[in-house]
Amino acid sequence: MSEQYKIAVIGAGGKMGMRVSNNLVKTAHQVAYVENSPAGQQRTIEAGRELTDASVAVADADIVVLAVPDLALAAVTAELVPQMKAGAVCLTLDPAAAYAGLLTTRDDVIQAVAHPCHPSIFLQRETPEQWADTFGGIAAPQDAIAAVESDDPAMKTLVEETVRSIYAPVIDVHFVTIKQLAQLEPTLVETVACMIGELLNEALQEAIHTMGVPEAAARSIMYGHTQVALANGLRGDNPFSDACLIAMKYGRETIIKEDWKKIFQDDELDKNLAAMLHLDKIER
Repeated sequence: MSEQYKIAVIGAGGKMGMRVSNNLVKTAHQVAYVENSPAGQQRTIEAGRELTDASVAVADADIVVLAVPDLALAAVTAELVPQMKAGAVCLTLDPAAAYAGLLTTRDDVIQAVAHPCHPSIFLQRETPEQWADTFGGIAAPQDAIAAVESDDPAMKTLVEETVRSIYAPVIDVHFVTIKQLAQLEPTLVETVACMIGELLNEALQEAIHTMGVPEAAARSIMYGHTQVALANGLRGDNPFSDACLIAMKYGRETIIKEDWKKIFQDDELDKNLAAMLHLDKIER
């Protein structure tokens, strides 16, 4: 049986805060829900959860989950981290602000970050509820990524059990450094994967509205071939045909810049995060 912890959720009535809270309420953990906005407070109350003042919630919490937007994290940690008990964990749900050094820290408070992987496109779904849960945290199992700035196994266990609770159902929790997590999110998944997803939709709309292809036909061939492209490209399920390889070469030369891999360099990551966090630059 998992150990029971005292958990404070800051921003419990927001989009991610509601997802986190909906899962935590199913656990045996002692959870305090904190929300400042009137709309968020109403959502929390309507969900049947009692609100707690932030100062009370964080004072004895083993782990404080900051389910607030990146742009608010600097102010929120400046207020709350000084009030946390020694040995507690401050957990953010995105690495940008932590990697950029915007968070208030204390030597006796452990900094941690966790982010959901979302259900894999290759997940073997078994129920309609799992098929409907494309985001994760409801019915479809997913992995999660976490970083903990501590060598204490107890801190890693605390973070892992919390991550498994807030993103449930979770298959595996993969531990990396905060920098590595920032390289994964945003660079790998937002700069690359999400951009390509939007590009696929732009191409689909071009086929429908400019080329005049019937929408049902265009969507059918795009959806099916996207699965084949990802299965072949990411897992090597089947080889691409010779003709397809020629078309892929044309697409790469026409669409992709030759130096595109520079996005994985530290200075490019800093520029990307600075733009996301509305900063002039990130100081190192």
